Amino acid sequence: MPYSFKIALQSLRYEKWINLLSMFTIAMGLLVVTLVVLFIYNVDSFTKKLPEKFSVVAYLKEGIPEADSQNIIDSIKKYKGVEKIRYISKTDALRELKSTMRDADYILEGLNENPLSASIEIRLKRQAVAPESVKSFVSDIKKMPGIDDVQYGEKFLTSIHSIKTGVQTIGFALAAIMTAGIIFICYSTVKILFYRRKEEIETLKLLGATRSFIRTPFLIEGGIIGISGACISLAIILVFYQIVFKQLAVTAPLVTAAMFPPEVTISLPAAGLFLGITGALIAIGRIRF
Repeated sequence: MPYSFKIALQSLRYEKWINLLSMFTIAMGLLVVTLVVLFIYNVDSFTKKLPEKFSVVAYLKEGIPEADSQNIIDSIKKYKGVEKIRYISKTDALRELKSTMRDADYILEGLNENPLSASIEIRLKRQAVAPESVKSFVSDIKKMPGIDDVQYGEKFLTSIHSIKTGVQTIGFALAAIMTAGIIFICYSTVKILFYRRKEEIETLKLLGATRSFIRTPFLIEGGIIGISGACISLAIILVFYQIVFKQLAVTAPLVTAAMFPPEVTISLPAAGLFLGITGALIAIGRIRF
């Protein structure tokens, strides 16, 4: 094994230009993959925070008895996806509206009576905030006697989940294509290096060298190329994150979900090593010697 490492390092030095080109090409490929994964990660983080602000509001019919209101609340509590329920009386609703419209309270000065309805604000559990499950839940609530209307931002919820699904589908497809491209680059590089050392390999075969002895330096070289490309990519993405994402979070408050998962720091070099060795294995496996 020490001899194989020595041969691999010598090859990296002697064929430095083709190896450097391969490393930087792999780095760009992994950079694209990492950015895609980072984007998917942040979209997923953003959608996971939706339940914190998402609520279903059921408006009660005018003049409904307090006992009936309590029966509705008790019925809603039985649903597994419900996390929290808050009853808002007509008086509380008007008070909250005045608080919200503090700078334009003159609009409400002409009101002789309270035009608002009593309502029930329902917070759902994280796993229950999905378009189909929420739609089914709302449909059940609308059928309850005493319910006048139910609002929950159907279009917004559907749009967010459609965007999430679309981003994940396109992102993972692009990541798969780029991963295949990285393996092909390692495959091509090792194949070129093999044919450049063909005379040396023929000499080793005459001396009785085994196939594994001949193959090992190429596998090591493929792994080094892969992990070097991954480390370059990691350095670029860390700088990119510090400059772009953090600055974006300051200038655009809506981009609060932007973050860099620590798992990437560990997994990216390992992924580069794996892809490099995989490409080398395919190359060596297809060459007859």
